Amino acid sequence: MKNIADRKRKPVPHTWKYWNVMTFYERFEHSVAMILSGLISIIILIALWDLAREVFNLLMLGSFGLLNHQVFQVIFGMIMTLLIAMEFNHSIIKVLERQAHIIQVKTVILIAQLALARKFIILDFVNTEASKIAALGFAVLALGIVHWMLRERDQVDVHKQIHRQFAEDSLIAEQKPDQVASHQTAK
Repeated sequence: MKNIADRKRKPVPHTWKYWNVMTFYERFEHSVAMILSGLISIIILIALWDLAREVFNLLMLGSFGLLNHQVFQVIFGMIMTLLIAMEFNHSIIKVLERQAHIIQVKTVILIAQLALARKFIILDFVNTEASKIAALGFAVLALGIVHWMLRERDQVDVHKQIHRQFAEDSLIAEQKPDQVASHQTAK
């Protein structure tokens, strides 16, 4: 994807460009994705408003102690919630732009990792059972392994594609001298 600064014009929305050739189910899927994106955007705005209100209360009204650990847990939990919602909405927007299919496993894994990071940020370790912390740690480890495996799979696919392109280029390079020789013989 190009940087915004590199764009010379606004991208053409693919929805209306391909709407006439979409099947009924593709149109249905696309409509649901648009509605979901709109609803999540509303949720993001409400969460942002709540976060701004909490920060205002914290800083301007002095209603909380600045060094209170629980306050930071609440604020950073709210920030992480916003980040999770924005990432989720971004994945839906990629579907709307036809850059991705409906279910992106890597995106789901990354969102789950963000959710677990949020959980660790807001977790009160003093009052939490060790078994719950161990279970959350195991979930982080499992998601990390799955993410690593998906990344490795993607890299193997890229290497196969590069190797295939190299092989095709080599075949073309091998054919050219023969074609040149036969062409010169014909003259």
